[in-house]
Amino acid sequence: MSSSSKLSRTLTQLFGLFLGIAIAIWILRGLGILTFIPGGIILLLFAIAIAIAILNHLQKIWWRL
Repeated sequence: MSSSSKLSRTLTQLFGLFLGIAIAIWILRGLGILTFIPGGIILLLFAIAIAIAILNHLQKIWWRL
């Protein structure tokens, strides 16, 4: 297995993890279960997930060059 595919798989898993956590917290907060978590934390989790997705895409482009 090449290092680029291993890195790509890791970044994809991290993206899914952060996105899943953000969506779960967002839904639970909307239902009133996790009301103590500030909205900024949820936005930060979404921002981290987006940044990882962009990094994964750029990494795939860089390995092709």
